[in-house]
Amino acid sequence: METLDPRTIMLMTTLMCGAMSIVMFSVYRSFRREVHGLGHWAAGLLLLVCASLLFGTREVLPPALSMIAANAALVAGIGLSMLGTEKFFGLAPSRRAYLLILALAIAGNSWWLLARPDFSARVAVFSLLVFLFYARQVQLVWRHGERHFSSFFFGVLMLMQALVVLVRGMSALLHGGASVNLTVAGTPAGIYLAVANFMALLLTVGFMTVATRRLQQILERRSTHDPLTQVLNRRGFGDAYARETGNLRRRRLPLTLLSIDLDYFKLINDRYGHAVGDQVLAHVAAVIGSALRESDCVARFGGEEFVVLMPDMPAHNALGVAERIRALLHEPSHAGLPPCTVSIGVACQASVVEGLEQLLSRADAALYLAKERGRDRIELDTAAVTADRTRSAAGTGTGR
Repeated sequence: METLDPRTIMLMTTLMCGAMSIVMFSVYRSFRREVHGLGHWAAGLLLLVCASLLFGTREVLPPALSMIAANAALVAGIGLSMLGTEKFFGLAPSRRAYLLILALAIAGNSWWLLARPDFSARVAVFSLLVFLFYARQVQLVWRHGERHFSSFFFGVLMLMQALVVLVRGMSALLHGGASVNLTVAGTPAGIYLAVANFMALLLTVGFMTVATRRLQQILERRSTHDPLTQVLNRRGFGDAYARETGNLRRRRLPLTLLSIDLDYFKLINDRYGHAVGDQVLAHVAAVIGSALRESDCVARFGGEEFVVLMPDMPAHNALGVAERIRALLHEPSHAGLPPCTVSIGVACQASVVEGLEQLLSRADAALYLAKERGRDRIELDTAAVTADRTRSAAGTGTGR
């Protein structure tokens, strides 16, 4: 049975890692603000390429120098992938641990290569230290990874690589250096070399999978959320309304809408500038969100207008929520923002056949009434009053 020559395997892996490094770096240049850790992974792959090239210089440079440099580049590259994974999950990179493991790898490799030559010990120490990098990433995926196929795929690959490295280290201790010598063809080490190099590429694919998933979520959020206030936009609100109207038809639950508009917002922009005006809008959105339930949703409809959708909320209860929003905005802002007030119109879904535009129109009519009557107040749409009375009567009849 023919076996792959170790040099051929290394050459193929070097070329593929180089190509993947270019791909990863290009993705990093495009999305480094959205997806963190890509730069570390790209640099790690580049170091793996350097390590492979250094391994190939043993016939040109002193073997000890090339081996020490190559192993240092290999450990540094694998460690950078760990730092990149930590950054991806929003954690501070463990730079001290990274530098400590790298220093131990260089020191151990130099000691058992120059001072006390022992190939088995070198392999065992190297494998243990690299195992720590892979095991840390398995832990990260387990604790912080999304419950999605992409995270599962990446975590399983990382776990397999960690086990492969650990098995090699144990084999070196139990069976000696001959069983793990990667430069000899036709030994179990050849199998390890093929698997390890193939896994190095698969791990890159696995990380790209979770990074692509993250980017997809970011792009989806951008399409449904307002970038300034981080609440829903019109499209996102429309999707939320469609979901809730389905519940309305099935369960006959009340659906109430608040139309909220800042009073004299143009004066705030003119007096304090648009930058402060943007901060005021973000503050108002945060205040509205703090007064709502998890099942409620708030959207910015452009300018200084916000809309709140409250499922299973009778109109008279919605008035209490609206009053709480108004009261919270009367409190001084911790950020020192100029004071602001809002006018609020309240409307309740009249029937299952009524559409969003009709509901918005009635809420806006109540809002305009609040503006006409002096601002900084709440007005209730007349249809909401009728709907509340109807539900109250139906509830009384049911009780009897």
